Amino acid sequence: MQRVCVQSIPVPQFFQWAFAATAATIPAGCVAERFNFNAYLAYTVLLSAWIYPVVAHWVWSREGWLTYFDVSGLPSPHKQPDEILFGSGMIDFAGSAVIHLVGGFTGMMGAWLVGPRIGRFDSLGKPVDMPGHSVVLTVLGTVLLWFGWYGFNPGSVLVISSALSGEIAGRAACCTTLSGAAAGLTCLVNAWRRGRYWDLGALCNGVLVGFVSITAGAHVVEPWAAIIAGFVGALVFDGMCWVFLKLRIDDPLCAAPMHGWVGMWAVLFVGLLAKQEYVIQSYGTGNGRGDRYGAFYPGGNGHLLASQLIGVLTISAWVCGQTGLLFFALKKAGLLRISLSEEMAGLDISRHGGAVYNMESSKDPLLHMLGSNSGHPINVLPSSTEKGTPEGESHLDEANVPSAPKINMQPYKAAKIAPEV
Repeated sequence: MQRVCVQSIPVPQFFQWAFAATAATIPAGCVAERFNFNAYLAYTVLLSAWIYPVVAHWVWSREGWLTYFDVSGLPSPHKQPDEILFGSGMIDFAGSAVIHLVGGFTGMMGAWLVGPRIGRFDSLGKPVDMPGHSVVLTVLGTVLLWFGWYGFNPGSVLVISSALSGEIAGRAACCTTLSGAAAGLTCLVNAWRRGRYWDLGALCNGVLVGFVSITAGAHVVEPWAAIIAGFVGALVFDGMCWVFLKLRIDDPLCAAPMHGWVGMWAVLFVGLLAKQEYVIQSYGTGNGRGDRYGAFYPGGNGHLLASQLIGVLTISAWVCGQTGLLFFALKKAGLLRISLSEEMAGLDISRHGGAVYNMESSKDPLLHMLGSNSGHPINVLPSSTEKGTPEGESHLDEANVPSAPKINMQPYKAAKIAPEV
């Protein structure tokens, strides 16, 4: 049988640059509205220069210890069975683990250590809804990502040089669409079940969850299996969002459940329902590995599933260990979180010199939130430091900041997140 060794040709540097950049942008959604700018720079450098390249080598390099490829170099003989994890290796086609799990778990560690936004939880620890400002922009972003995912998944074939490679790319596109649709509808119905209304934001989140759910195995699963991947991925996403709120981990965009935990599910799903015929089409049968396919199919020996499990556990430990140390060190140095006054005013005002929206000051909701009836704008002063921490200097003239509403600050004082006012 003719086969296409997916990703067996050298990957252009620009392609990997785009993947690394994607992994680095995911954590920003988890820590939005309270992370210090220098902390953004620190994790971006660590992730893109060290964490991501190591994981990409493990999984996608022919020499990686997690790789499914059985060719150690071109031209060279096949690897020996004992050189491949469980004689199988791990399949992650377009980066459910390499990109999404890496970015999602980085954001999860940051959200946990930086603490919740002011006012996100009330005095009883119950979450206070803080919805986004524009559903229109949410839908626009979802549509753009939907379009871009056809570069992520079908594009990971890298080159269409034969009818077979075209078939693999087409199957990846079909499965991507079906998984996104299934997860979108599942999240929409779940939102209706909870609140008895149709939540457009839940639909948008669900579509992206479906894409993450199929990214690891879009080329080796049947279209009906892609629907299952999206459906279960949506349940994983909703479940982990609930867990995060119970643990008081504030992730404004639910990026860690979407990319980290659903990315983990996506990799494990390949070990369950990767079809033998499609695996052989993509990777061949070197060293008698024709039985390394989904465990739910007759004859599947579970070696692929075991490799997928070891892969996600190892990558999770690698990411959480290193980013946890970084964020903990930044927190101890007072460089992780902005000051209370800056957070209350908003980073657009305190850090970027102006509000996102030009509104009459008397109608500015920020002034109403701060309890001001004067209608005078807040005076923003330049700062010579980027510390922006409880111990650092504020960018605001705090004498001109009106009185803030009464918020239970005890949890934040106990965690030493912000100074007492």
